[in-house]
Amino acid sequence: QVRLVESGGGSVQAGGSLRLSCAGSGFPRRAFCMAWFRHTSGNEREVVASIYPADGRQYYADSVKGRFTVSQDNTKNTLHLQMNSLKLEDTAMYYCAADWSLRTASECLSSSWKAEYMGQGTQVTVSS
Repeated sequence: QVRLVESGGGSVQAGGSLRLSCAGSGFPRRAFCMAWFRHTSGNEREVVASIYPADGRQYYADSVKGRFTVSQDNTKNTLHLQMNSLKLEDTAMYYCAADWSLRTASECLSSSWKAEYMGQGTQVTVSS
């Protein structure tokens, strides 16, 4: 049974930093794709950043490029998201995702896919 557990969320002032972590377990093999999604107050879920574990290529949403960095530890099935220069609009529930159903790296490194497995989420609140 695949399980993803996020941690590291919290409240921070605009301009501050947070580091999210995701501990994965029950993986049948190395994930084909891992990512961080966020669910905004507008009830939309978007890919924040994704990583293709086979070669480490990464994708970032335009809204977080240059501020967020995704990293992985394949040996431990862990995923991190370093978030710097946080803005009010980064406030959201952040979810770790893992997927084995995608067929190409291009699908993984894009904004338009639905994760096969997702954790329960960790809340990030940015205040002024």
